[in-house]
Amino acid sequence: MPIRSPFRSARPVPVEHRSNFIHLYFDIAWFGILAASTTSYTAIYATRQGANALQLGLLSASPAIVNLVFTLPSGRWLEGQETGRAVFWAALFHRCFYLLWLLLPVFFSPKGQVWALLSLTILMSIPGTFLAVGFNALFAEVVPPDWRGHVAGIRNALLSVVFIVISVLCGQILVRLPFPTGYQVVFALGFAGAAMSTVHLWFLASPASRQKQPRTGRGLGDLAWPGFPRTVVESLRPGIALRFLARRRKALLPSTDILKEPFARLLVVFFAFYLAIYLAVPLFPIRWVNQLHLSDKEIGWGSAIFYVSVFVGSTQLERLVRWLGNRRVTALGAMFMGFYPAFMAFAQGLDLFLVGSIFGGVGWSLVGGALTNYVLEKTPEDHRPGYLAWYNLTLNAALLLGSLIGPVVAGWVGVTVALFLFACLRFLGALFIWRFE
Repeated sequence: MPIRSPFRSARPVPVEHRSNFIHLYFDIAWFGILAASTTSYTAIYATRQGANALQLGLLSASPAIVNLVFTLPSGRWLEGQETGRAVFWAALFHRCFYLLWLLLPVFFSPKGQVWALLSLTILMSIPGTFLAVGFNALFAEVVPPDWRGHVAGIRNALLSVVFIVISVLCGQILVRLPFPTGYQVVFALGFAGAAMSTVHLWFLASPASRQKQPRTGRGLGDLAWPGFPRTVVESLRPGIALRFLARRRKALLPSTDILKEPFARLLVVFFAFYLAIYLAVPLFPIRWVNQLHLSDKEIGWGSAIFYVSVFVGSTQLERLVRWLGNRRVTALGAMFMGFYPAFMAFAQGLDLFLVGSIFGGVGWSLVGGALTNYVLEKTPEDHRPGYLAWYNLTLNAALLLGSLIGPVVAGWVGVTVALFLFACLRFLGALFIWRFE
């Protein structure tokens, strides 16, 4: 009996949606090149140029600061725009900044490059916020509700495969070329991926490729963005930002009445979980580069193994959700994510680094696949925009605080002890999610 692919639908894809689906697949495949090259190695490059824990924390936290400031204005601006075109232009302005990565060694000293990276990250996060808000809306418009899980699953699988291949390739490039030339080649590869991904967003925006759906306050959809990381470290962040606000002006400001409801308890639980996640993020590059002395090639192996685990975990996600439900699968994934900083704390070389990558990849595949639906289960459909706005603000507040507090704690107790403490907090967050009703 032939084995059916876990990502293959038993139903034929409607003809009117095939073009959009294909462009969504190509979009994420090209984006995978960007993510596995430029964005995965930004923190590593900064560390090799002398960035300290605080600077790495700022590198992680600055997008959250910008997101908190510009999420509401982006929602207001997108309200009056054609979604597809707005997403394309936001992507174009956001991704043009990646070209500047190539010029950093030409114009700046090592210390100057660290601050230049921080400055560029802040600037590009402004159009990036518009892109994050708009893409989810565009995904909801071009993919019917009953096909979103199918399309998102294939996108995650493609993302994993591309990331594996490009991570290994980048590791070879960095080994064979001198520093910083190797990084310039890697950043050029990432820019090419960003450019081609943006091209496919343009075709998604074409009026001829889809019938535009009416704008309403309920067209939020579910996970369009697979939560891909800014760096390999941050792939441990779920990234399930659901960065959407309402399409109607009255819903652009989240109601404080939501905080009087049971949903507020859910926000507290996820704030604690996300805080535990982000506390460790700035410490990983320091542990890898300065303490374990891993080479770029070895870090690339870890990235590849991480996404092999993501791919394998994604193939079992639907079965696990049917068995345990979205909440418990989210908690199970959160527990696996807790093993990652624990292995990094005890690692003395490459072995436990790779083992930790396996656990982290499995955890991310489960959290990234189940958390979105779990949150949507807890939000009333007619008032979903306001609920998700509070969720988004909670996520970014945890990202900001965690990225800044983590390096401070590491300065008090050391990186190794801090990673172990943050692993314990992740396990505690997983327990909270498991017990929450």
